[in-house]
Amino acid sequence: MAEAGPVVVLVGPPAAGKTRLGRRVARILGVDFLDTDAMVTSRYGPIPTLFATEGEASFREKERAAVTEALATSGVVALGGGAVINPDTRADLRAHRVALISISPEAVAPRLDSARRPLLAGGLESWVALVAARTGWYAEVAGATFDTSTTPLDTVAEDVAAWIKSEAA
Repeated sequence: MAEAGPVVVLVGPPAAGKTRLGRRVARILGVDFLDTDAMVTSRYGPIPTLFATEGEASFREKERAAVTEALATSGVVALGGGAVINPDTRADLRAHRVALISISPEAVAPRLDSARRPLLAGGLESWVALVAARTGWYAEVAGATFDTSTTPLDTVAEDVAAWIKSEAA
């Protein structure tokens, strides 16, 4: 594992809670937090608009650039749910501590907002299919898995922070 870079990178499906969890973990550890979807949005506008006007391929290029930039920083980094699609991103993640943030379909259903998540226009069925297609990639890069389905987010954040500290020891 590389000495430089994020203390942890969070990956996982859309709406699993990576951003909210990442903020909490960063606060516990006293480090900065970066979200690659937020980086893309701040530079190029809303992700649904990017998908509609430029297409998914253009979005993925912008996402890849944000991931590369984020992996050169310190702190906690949350990647967009589809960032692991890119083989270069998966290769880069091998040099970092990566946690998969998982969630059950039952727990994610109330969180799905297809207006903010263009690939989820089909609702829960689309989410399940998307997760099934990406599961192998998530498993390929993750050193540990933390589930947000029923455990309070503050508890999961403490668990992630404890894992990071044990890995760093």
